[in-house]
Amino acid sequence: MTARTTTRPDGHRAQEAGRPVGAAAVVIGGGLAGTTAALELADAGLRVTLIEGRPRLGGLAFSFRRGELTVDNGQHVYLRCCTAYQWFLDRVDALALAPLQSRLDVPVLDVGHPSGRPVLGRLRRTALPVPLHLAASLAGYPHLSLAERAKVGRAALALRGLDPMDPALDGEDFASWLHRHGQSPRAVEALWDLVGVATLNATADQASLGLAAMVFKTGLLSEPGAADIGWAHVPLGELHDVRARAALDKAGVRTCLRTRATGLNRGTDGIWHVDTESGPGAAERLDADTVVLAVPQRETHALLPEGALDDADRLLGIGTAPILNVHVVYDRKVLRQPFFAALGSPVQWVFDRTDSSGLAGGGQYLAVSQSAAQDEIDLPVAELRDRYLPELERLLPAARGAGVRDFFVTRERTATFAPTPGVGRLRPHAPTNAPGLYLAGAWTATGWPATMEGAVRSGLSAAGAALSELGRPHQSPLREPAGTSEPPKACTPGTGDA
Repeated sequence: MTARTTTRPDGHRAQEAGRPVGAAAVVIGGGLAGTTAALELADAGLRVTLIEGRPRLGGLAFSFRRGELTVDNGQHVYLRCCTAYQWFLDRVDALALAPLQSRLDVPVLDVGHPSGRPVLGRLRRTALPVPLHLAASLAGYPHLSLAERAKVGRAALALRGLDPMDPALDGEDFASWLHRHGQSPRAVEALWDLVGVATLNATADQASLGLAAMVFKTGLLSEPGAADIGWAHVPLGELHDVRARAALDKAGVRTCLRTRATGLNRGTDGIWHVDTESGPGAAERLDADTVVLAVPQRETHALLPEGALDDADRLLGIGTAPILNVHVVYDRKVLRQPFFAALGSPVQWVFDRTDSSGLAGGGQYLAVSQSAAQDEIDLPVAELRDRYLPELERLLPAARGAGVRDFFVTRERTATFAPTPGVGRLRPHAPTNAPGLYLAGAWTATGWPATMEGAVRSGLSAAGAALSELGRPHQSPLREPAGTSEPPKACTPGTGDA
């Protein structure tokens, strides 16, 4: 079916498809970026069609069923400074389902301590002003020597003086900067990478200094509570699919699942034509004034019309990085904290997902989140089992002798864009050279890492740019954390997702 296109006397093109005449938009991609853009455009009065190739919304932050369990494909968290993602949760009526800590408190267990015994430390804040809010925690952090703690403090003050938007920072790796500022390999492992790997999906030597500075300045050095951690207490699918779909329906968005875009071109009359396919023989052409491409960079490259970007091939230079999640269901409770981070072990972060998964029968379900997992992403399940079950027993004495009811892994080989030095110059802004065509996705030039926060920001940026071109007043709904740099003008102004 092809919608009929008309032109109004005021110059705004419109479609007639059984709904009020007005500017029409097509959003390609139903992840957080696309859903955000669709909601913003619909809220501004456009008639929006959202197409998604999968049978669900949510992109790479989703849930699935495994027997009695509802499983998240990976553990995702956000921080209090993630104002865009909080806006999204509120917009889909799900903010209460992903609460934040009242104050940052991260247990860090080191099982490789020279003493030969496990040592527990904590990264937590007080209500004192920045940077004093972390001073007490750092002073008592047992995983660093007194001299290392002092040097960490000096490096943090130096980091606070950096401008993450400075192009020079994009070309340098974070590890080199840390080395110049007196950070020992132990300090990098026990503090900087503890945070950085989870938020950037890269170790310090593989991460752009600009992106690392954004993470640490915004999360730890902007406001006392900026790094307080939040996570979903229900399956991610409830937030990003069920609640999001309900919000889209209420906003009047036509959502087409199991539908992929096969072609995109702009007619001589300025109308965009999006060719779609939802099955054999099920093709439809959608006509629109505005199109938002909210799919990964390689899919975007394949759909971009000639000349839409000055150098479209640069999108192919934006690499990807994997995340591995190991899921273990024990026959009894082995962890009393909601989560912890580990040192001296292959294990990075461990979360209790028992309640959110619907597990019954008195056991406990743990999710082990492994970022920057290039060396493990393709290992067989049996090898991962032999590697991680003994490590969890080392970290959790209560797991020794506990029965394992289930063990499985989820792999996202292209979970995020790789935040390597120089990636900033490859990331495109939302507007393209083609009028009415915009880009969205965490990989675009938001100034932020590849997180749920970055994805939502990209959707807001694309929608804002589209509405400006259509002559519709639009104001960003976000409140920025204190101390953050102004983002690029093409971006909506504001981390983290582990």
